[in-house]
Amino acid sequence: MLRYLVQKEFLQIRRNPFLPRMVLMFPLMILLVLPFAANFDIKNINLVVVDHDESMLSERLVKKIESSGYFRLAGYCYNDSEALGMVELGKADTILEIPYGFAKDLGKGSVPEVLISADTVNGTKGGLGSAYLTTVIQDFSADLIQETQPIPGNQKSLVTIEPQYRYNPYLLYPDFMIPALMVIGLLLITGFLPALNIVGEKESGTIESMNVTPVRKLTLILSKLIPYWVIGFLVFSFMLALAFFVWGLSITGSLLALYLAALLFVFTISGFGLIISNYANTYQQAMFMMFFFVMIFDFLSGLFTPIASMPEWAKLISYASPLRYMIEVLRGVYLKGCTIPDLVGQYLPLGVLMILFNSWAIISYRKKS
Repeated sequence: MLRYLVQKEFLQIRRNPFLPRMVLMFPLMILLVLPFAANFDIKNINLVVVDHDESMLSERLVKKIESSGYFRLAGYCYNDSEALGMVELGKADTILEIPYGFAKDLGKGSVPEVLISADTVNGTKGGLGSAYLTTVIQDFSADLIQETQPIPGNQKSLVTIEPQYRYNPYLLYPDFMIPALMVIGLLLITGFLPALNIVGEKESGTIESMNVTPVRKLTLILSKLIPYWVIGFLVFSFMLALAFFVWGLSITGSLLALYLAALLFVFTISGFGLIISNYANTYQQAMFMMFFFVMIFDFLSGLFTPIASMPEWAKLISYASPLRYMIEVLRGVYLKGCTIPDLVGQYLPLGVLMILFNSWAIISYRKKS
């Protein structure tokens, strides 16, 4: 009986003019478009310079800042008020003020002070822009020391810091975001679509015809979910291929660890989607309910911000988000080279949520026979 019901579901999906296109478009949009939008790399920061010194060294400093690739020179100003006016008009993001005697102080061996003022309405852009500018100025200072004190015996004692970043040595943002975006694609396929499919049958009345048949409740539920499980794994494999061929993101850990996590995640999310479909009576209700919970799952999963930076109450709620564990698995396998024994701490909570959601879905499903 299950075999014929699953065949019926696949035929319905194939005959639906909307679903096959969405199944193809979801991974393409998520991996080919969203990595460019969900990007926290800050570039093209508009910089206005207040150069009171007007020396060759101050001009050299400005040229070095421009050549860094992070800043775009918005212009020069003669005083602070004029520079602040440009910030208020949105023409500048950061102000660099070079004091009088900047070159003279450098020539004497003293350390002149420059003032950095950043527009922090956008805190991320302001904070990172100031950090970038500080780094460039420090590099400029180090270059001058090397030029003015070329003899090693005459150089002052300096501390050289050479940072080495683990797992993502070049700090490439796509390497960090693409594994998380793949989880979102899997969520949409195996969570949204089954819930909307069942609610659609409620609206059309066909689900009532199935409810009065002698088919067991578990068989009927499995027939609704199995096609989306199969589609979900195919889409997941397609996204792995896109990540490799488009972004050059190769798996450094265990491929089996990825598919084991995907198996648990798909069962968990499809069970949650079935819960939504049991309580929703219309497409609109199901959409709003899914969006409500998916937004909570997203922001508490560590997708954009680290869970360690959240308040304690938010950390506690994040344990109920299946996305948290799946994102940790993908980032661990892709960036850290994790294998199955390294990810037991993620598999166990996913297994608990899978049992919880699917039990709730089966119990709450109302069948009349």
